[in-house]
Amino acid sequence: MSITIDFLYWPECPSHPDAWERLQKVLAETGVEAQVNTCVIETEAEAEAADFLGSPTIRVNGRDVDPQTPAGAPARLTCRLYFREDGRPSAIPTEAMIRNALSDVQTLKEK
Repeated sequence: MSITIDFLYWPECPSHPDAWERLQKVLAETGVEAQVNTCVIETEAEAEAADFLGSPTIRVNGRDVDPQTPAGAPARLTCRLYFREDGRPSAIPTEAMIRNALSDVQTLKEK
């Protein structure tokens, strides 16, 4: 099973460059090889079509890196809010969220 990462962002969101850097850092540190696709979301229609939950959104093999993402959350053309492990808000996903999402996929890959 190959690993595909989708990095979706809205250009108006100031957080996406930091999220991109964090994703690249985690990939380099873990040595995970993945196909990384970037997708710019610029309209409400594009947000709806992509099930875009806000910028930035990172999905590993189609699953959001934030395990707290509610099923059926509405698509929106806006910046996104994540919550760190200690409950504090963050504009980007934590390294742990990204690592855990990659680890979950690798575990499935090994089975």
